[in-house]
Amino acid sequence: MYPNIVKPKIIVICGPTALGKTSIAIDLAGTFSSEIINADSMQIYRYMDIGTAKPTPDEQSCAAHHMIDLVDPDEHFDARQFAEMAHKKIIKLHARGVTPFVVGGTGLYIKALVHGLFKSGQADPQIRERLQEQARICGSDFLHQRLSMHDPDTAERIHPNDTYRIIRALEVHELTGKTIAVLQSEHGFKDNRFRILKIGLHISREALYDRINHRVDAMIDSGFLDEVKGLLNMGYLDDLKSMQSIGYRHLVDFIKGRCSWDEAMRTLKRDTRRYAKRQLTWFKADPEIVWREPGQLKEIRQLIKKFLQAE
Repeated sequence: MYPNIVKPKIIVICGPTALGKTSIAIDLAGTFSSEIINADSMQIYRYMDIGTAKPTPDEQSCAAHHMIDLVDPDEHFDARQFAEMAHKKIIKLHARGVTPFVVGGTGLYIKALVHGLFKSGQADPQIRERLQEQARICGSDFLHQRLSMHDPDTAERIHPNDTYRIIRALEVHELTGKTIAVLQSEHGFKDNRFRILKIGLHISREALYDRINHRVDAMIDSGFLDEVKGLLNMGYLDDLKSMQSIGYRHLVDFIKGRCSWDEAMRTLKRDTRRYAKRQLTWFKADPEIVWREPGQLKEIRQLIKKFLQAE
């Protein structure tokens, strides 16, 4: 698929949430005169800043950031679009002699960028509309149970409230007669578009969970609740894919009176910890990743320097 030419180099900084990937990437980008390509599937949304831990304006002024604030919360955006846009940006940076840092915790976005995606068939508006109507009448849990029968592996990875991804998985199954897991296996993800150094950040699980709990508290102190209220006041519905994400759905439940504040905080921290565990499982399956702790910046810089100097 990709000609035998000199492929651009990229440096991937990945790992679970709350490990400080943003601050580390900004430090490294300054050291190596580089720019950052966001690979977090939530930071592509406008107006969703605090709950996505989006780099602040001050942080973005320290290093150029790309693939942030691309669409409104009610607009469609997926891994294929990310891969296409990010690839074009990397080619432009390569032409300027810049090796970008691809930074984030959305494993599928990184995989789609590096290897491309399997073909899942064209979207079928009739199938999608029928499934959307069933979701409205019967609820997303009903469709999630159906997905569990057809594709239990995918159902395990999708939250029962994530109506968009549930519908897409069912749509793929109807269109192709195959599960997403089977299509991914057939694709193989073997072709690399780039020369890559992948650095994964990790710490002990106990320390990670402690950081997650403190991050949630810091987000609340920074005005996360007001951010969610603002989104609802702007007319963004709580069943949107973006609004069903971690943090936003929990605070919406509190705002709508569906749970107490203590329950919202408990489940928000719990679900964030579970998400971090899923991220680690995804990244640990990639043998190309070199693992380092956030405090090992000196060693990380040496790895990058050696990678950039290699022919």
